[in-house]
Amino acid sequence: MTNSITIDRAHFRRALQRTPFHDRFVALSTAEEWMAWNTYKVPRVVDKLSTEYFAVRSGCAVMDLTPMEKYRITGRGAREFLDRLVTRDISKLRPGRVTYVVWCNDEGRVIDDGTLFQFAESEYRLCSQHHQLDWLLMSASGFDVNVEVETHDVAALAVQGPTSYSVLTAAGINDLEQLKPFDIAELHCGDIPVTVSRTGYTGDLGYELWTDPAHALHLWDAIFGVQGRFDIHAMGLSALEMVRIEAGFVMPGFDFNTTESAVRNGYDRSPYEVGLGWVVNLDKGHFTGRKALQAEKAQPARRRLIKIVVDGNKPVGEAFIYTGKKGKLIGEIKCTTWSPILKANIALADIDCINGHLPSTLWARFDYQRELKWRTAWAECHAQSKPFYNPEHRSATPPATC
Repeated sequence: MTNSITIDRAHFRRALQRTPFHDRFVALSTAEEWMAWNTYKVPRVVDKLSTEYFAVRSGCAVMDLTPMEKYRITGRGAREFLDRLVTRDISKLRPGRVTYVVWCNDEGRVIDDGTLFQFAESEYRLCSQHHQLDWLLMSASGFDVNVEVETHDVAALAVQGPTSYSVLTAAGINDLEQLKPFDIAELHCGDIPVTVSRTGYTGDLGYELWTDPAHALHLWDAIFGVQGRFDIHAMGLSALEMVRIEAGFVMPGFDFNTTESAVRNGYDRSPYEVGLGWVVNLDKGHFTGRKALQAEKAQPARRRLIKIVVDGNKPVGEAFIYTGKKGKLIGEIKCTTWSPILKANIALADIDCINGHLPSTLWARFDYQRELKWRTAWAECHAQSKPFYNPEHRSATPPATC
């Protein structure tokens, strides 16, 4: 079992690291809104939030994924280790495919989620939102497996939107037409080797590109070299937040407390409580947290993180949820956005169940400010099981050309 980390001895001289694409974002930045993500400096907004949002939904948006935690997992026991780690049955995962996974502690509480790539028979990459090296190394005890950090050794871009296929093809990446959702391929952009996965966090047609940092700027320039023929915009994390809520994707540590971030007992959540029960397979054999999740599933539901549409067009923001204007307090909104494409207030809300069932009536109570005066408003909420936004072109194979 090994762990490979390159340490910059002078890292203290710079508060945040720069990704290989940083200079290109600086050149495009007019908003000068930056934030920290996993020790890196990344844009919250590059130019205009509205421009970046509509680039995802009607054109092509490019976002820096380099700061995402990335772990290379190899060895004869890699599959056995991963099957013990995650809640999902990965027996059908094969080389050239990606799947979404969740992993828990012994109490069945979510530690993190991520995407699991299989490159070869015993070669995988696990991507996660948060730092997971400690948990992976502890969980790997007794397995014939190597866990290596490759976060800083792989530059990554998300290229998302209805024209992303056409943009990448025009940029010189061939053989994308038969790439199905969650497929991986080792391709080239000109003479640049690039791993392409048909994945993304936007709920739209899109790809993620993985390459050596030495090739990062050449890859960027090839993509933006077709600007003019296509409407391409660099995107920050604020636009990503809007589109991932539209897609109904949850974000550990933001929409709910992970077991590592929760300070008080009972403030963390299980996969069932945050709408991720579909990636729990209790029949696959033992995995970390299985016994606790079996016991939980046998009991009436206590709470659920659900998708809701909030009536009206007032900015909802943080809000409490009640069973009526004079009803019982039963939950709160965790994340919300006004969806320009749906013309609706949409949100994810953590709701307490009543006798194992969600209440039939939901009302949000929230405060908003207009002309420096605070007001309180009520709005009825409507639960929704399907994603708010799920266009047909997202899964079309081959994608339509533009």
